[in-house]
Amino acid sequence: MLKGKLVNLRAVEKKDLEEIMKWINDIEVSKYLSSFLFPVSRMEEEKYLEKMMSKNDKQMNLVIETKEGNYIGQITLDNIDWKNRNAELGIVIGNKEYWGKGYGTDAIKILLDHAFNQMNLYNIYLWVFDYNQRGVRCYEKCGF
Repeated sequence: MLKGKLVNLRAVEKKDLEEIMKWINDIEVSKYLSSFLFPVSRMEEEKYLEKMMSKNDKQMNLVIETKEGNYIGQITLDNIDWKNRNAELGIVIGNKEYWGKGYGTDAIKILLDHAFNQMNLYNIYLWVFDYNQRGVRCYEKCGF
């Protein structure tokens, strides 16, 4: 488990499916995600969750939870390139109650620290839709 000021990052578990299903088909959340086609069935999400839980040296999938243990979203390092020491960052705060309160910023800072100082990566990149202004501000605060 990786610990921050507001959130902890932990491994994905089967129990997370119920929380994911609460937001995955919410258009207000999913419009910011590039990897999901709306709507997502429970069976599709179960398969995706299984993939997220499988061991893979090209990907790190973590759950973002509050200090009280409440699931609020997910954060990922994807396309990890060990030779060139880089990876792609992805994040979603699925629980809208936590939007704009620093939880995403804290999660990103925790993962960046781990990526640079423990995994010895040199470069982390991300993609963001230009209409996702809350995301843009968050990424800028984190040094992107």
